[in-house]
Amino acid sequence: MSGDEAAPARDPVAELAMLPRTRADWVLGMLTSAQRRELHDRWEVWAHPGQHLKIGAGAGAGAGAAGSGAAADDWRIWVILAGRGFGKTRAGAEWVSQVARDNPGARIALVGATIEDVRRVMIEGESGLLAVARDDEDLVWRAGSGELRFANGALAFAYSAEAPEALRGPEHLAAWCDEVAKWRNGDATWDNLMMGLRLGDLPRIVVTTTPRPVALLRRILALPGVVRSQGRTRDNVHLPASFVEAVTATYAGTRLGRQELDGELIEDVAGALWTRELVESRRVAFAPAVTRVVVGVDPPAGSVSGGPGDACGIVAVALGSDGFGYVLEDASVCGASPEGWARAVAECAARHGADRVIAEANQGGKMVGSVLAGADRAMPVKLVHASLGKVARAEPVAALYEAGRAWHVGAFPDLEDELCGLIAGGGYEGPGRSPDRADALVWAMTEVMLGPRARVSVRVL
Repeated sequence: MSGDEAAPARDPVAELAMLPRTRADWVLGMLTSAQRRELHDRWEVWAHPGQHLKIGAGAGAGAGAAGSGAAADDWRIWVILAGRGFGKTRAGAEWVSQVARDNPGARIALVGATIEDVRRVMIEGESGLLAVARDDEDLVWRAGSGELRFANGALAFAYSAEAPEALRGPEHLAAWCDEVAKWRNGDATWDNLMMGLRLGDLPRIVVTTTPRPVALLRRILALPGVVRSQGRTRDNVHLPASFVEAVTATYAGTRLGRQELDGELIEDVAGALWTRELVESRRVAFAPAVTRVVVGVDPPAGSVSGGPGDACGIVAVALGSDGFGYVLEDASVCGASPEGWARAVAECAARHGADRVIAEANQGGKMVGSVLAGADRAMPVKLVHASLGKVARAEPVAALYEAGRAWHVGAFPDLEDELCGLIAGGGYEGPGRSPDRADALVWAMTEVMLGPRARVSVRVL
């Protein structure tokens, strides 16, 4: 290192978080009580991204922003969409605690699905308000009256979405709403809360929730003055690695996993050929014995000129011995040269022992076949011409799913997002400019299940 180069800054808090639990406990045991108290109180230093908002970033601060009135921090509602175990509750509790510190005498609403949820999670929980209080903060929780009193006179009141009328009348400076996707009387509870949020110059709400496509959450996200952060279960380095590995292995890529672990808000598109529920119901862990495998290819538009284009859809589909079609792999690649995506096709075909590659020829004509043949001369290629639009071609394949004749072996999030963006009658509202992966699946599934060879055969060995 030269004399002009500065050594990279160390982050002792991050280093501590990455230590094995026994080692971290040993280090913490070496700290003085004052040092441990300082570490506990400096939440903004060791919180992971998504648990707080940076001051001056145009969105406000997760802690201490309420009442600040700063032009750069003029948000009104902060929504934390995160997976289980991410630390949503801790983020909400720390934010409320800072609001109380900064605003003596403040009135704060704590709203949960039930009063029991407010007590058990938001107040008395392991990451609740009582747990995050500093040593010199004497909080008094009166469960009978649903009132939490801070040492400086700030008050927090427990409310339940089961009794929205309780929020009609009381005024508040700030509110913490937890798991709004579970609220039984969501609209009435939210409306009454908003009507009473009129103390101070800039009343604020923090919403902590696992995302579910319910009307209230969609409504909140569409409001003006909303900022949003997102987090995944695996972002919390304090969770046991064995737990993270187990749930990831079981649910990764599925709708439940993307929602409950990755904190994604996944919604169905009106009029889509595939719904999320349909895709989830057609998922299996493994395929039966197969009689043939086909790889469908939707070449990128750039294949005509020979330069990098959009995504090249590459999907392997098998015909099972039971007569059903099984999606084995989404091997699609993005931004690759013709040689690059052709090599990806050849490798996918080799992995699954494919007997044919079905490639759309419209984008590059004979060049598509030449490129694929150049990648692997032993690979038989059938060029197909698209006389119908992508959605029209997809409709018979969607019918196979409806009839229980098409299945996914595992989860293919990117492919499934595209399938669920194809709209009956034409149109596409999924990710990207074009459903390349979905189109590749349609070509392969059509060949396997709807083509002239789409029948069960027996191989004699």
